[in-house]
Amino acid sequence: MTQPETRTEQEPDILAELQAEVAQELADERPPAGGAAYQIISAVVVLGFGVGAAVLAHGYGLGSLRRPGPGLWPFVVALVIALLALVLLVVGRKLDDAEKFTRASYLVLVGGATFVGLGLALPTIGFEIPAVALCIIWLRFLGGETWRSTIVISLCTTAGFYLLFLYALRIPLPHLIAF
Repeated sequence: MTQPETRTEQEPDILAELQAEVAQELADERPPAGGAAYQIISAVVVLGFGVGAAVLAHGYGLGSLRRPGPGLWPFVVALVIALLALVLLVVGRKLDDAEKFTRASYLVLVGGATFVGLGLALPTIGFEIPAVALCIIWLRFLGGETWRSTIVISLCTTAGFYLLFLYALRIPLPHLIAF
């Protein structure tokens, strides 16, 4: 019987080389560090979002745990978001791993603004047109997908959410199309 070959000291460790190469590529692609100020700014923005969402959710009615109102779970989630933002606000001053705002940061803002636009357009023109428009903007213009995949995914996603919300969950969304 032959003994299995053992690695000699001259043989390179291919796995270690690949890990080092991937780590270097990730470090090269990472945006520049922003420091503690960026942590604090992010925490304040998220805190504002959480508090605003909690106020809006409270307006829908909280109900009780036995008979929850439509705003109960959004209110709970908004409180958790606000609480985590407060933790980041306190701890964030000591952290320096935040990234500087870049073009990708503004894409997130555009994505959020288009989502708000969906919410504003929904009562006026229904679910279908704003949902397809949102998908197209996110996939094609923010995500860089091809037109073919953008159209197919947008239509399938909108149809899937249409069926899910209106028929499976029986949520009365304003809509143009009725089956």
